[in-house]
Amino acid sequence: MDKRDLSVLFRERLKVLLIRSGANQSAFAATVGIDRSALSQLLAGTSTRLPRAETLLNIAAEHKVSLDWLLGLSQDEGLTGEIRASFEIEEGLGGYDRTLLAKWHAEAAGTKIRYVPAGIPDLLRTDALIDYESDISNRSREAQAGETQYRIDYNRRPETDMEVCMPRHTLEIFARGLGVWSGFPEEARREQLSHMARLLDDLYPTFRLFLYDGRLRYSVPYTIFGSLRAAIYVGDMYLVLNATQPVRTLTRHFDHLIRAAEINAHEAAGFARELAGVSFDGGGI
Repeated sequence: MDKRDLSVLFRERLKVLLIRSGANQSAFAATVGIDRSALSQLLAGTSTRLPRAETLLNIAAEHKVSLDWLLGLSQDEGLTGEIRASFEIEEGLGGYDRTLLAKWHAEAAGTKIRYVPAGIPDLLRTDALIDYESDISNRSREAQAGETQYRIDYNRRPETDMEVCMPRHTLEIFARGLGVWSGFPEEARREQLSHMARLLDDLYPTFRLFLYDGRLRYSVPYTIFGSLRAAIYVGDMYLVLNATQPVRTLTRHFDHLIRAAEINAHEAAGFARELAGVSFDGGGI
């Protein structure tokens, strides 16, 4: 593994341990035998150098993780050497703040999250759209509203870095009121697009939306949580990839979608406003 990749993975794992500990940087540094300035340098990533072996051992021992996991060489946190399954299937049920999805977002704080949504991105939905989609999908309105609010709050945190990439035609189909949105009133669609534009402006640049041509590219819905894991949405369930190589492969796929984007992040809010302002006639634009 390239030395730069190794240092990036170590820094991401160190941030996970810091967040998980609930301690401030001074207290965390003291528990592993270094001073706060040294910890700040490790977290800042200004150098590709790793800490001394003694420090690595102290971090692993204090926080009960394996050295291989700490260095990004394994997805298995445990000290027993037990091999962790390369993928798992998790049900996406219950209140969002109690789900593994929320836990994975929390653990990935401070790293880049890459997200391909199944429809309108959760945190950009109005209450009216949440109610409508809850009715047609038989999903809990409370659970969906909780998920939306959690994601908005998450993206307001200063350490958040999230990129979202989706087909441009999803928004165009929504604006026309076609497909699953055929029963959603025109005025509510306009308000949804205007609401989306306001949030895109408000959350930029920590939240960035890119739109690609869905005729030229295809993607299933998935979320990549830094270098830790990826969750592929398969309808009320998630196929969770824990192995390093599949996560990297999905990351490359996402980066290809970004490079193919026709609407870039700084243009997304304007595009949503443009759709909201178009005159509708009999279900068409």
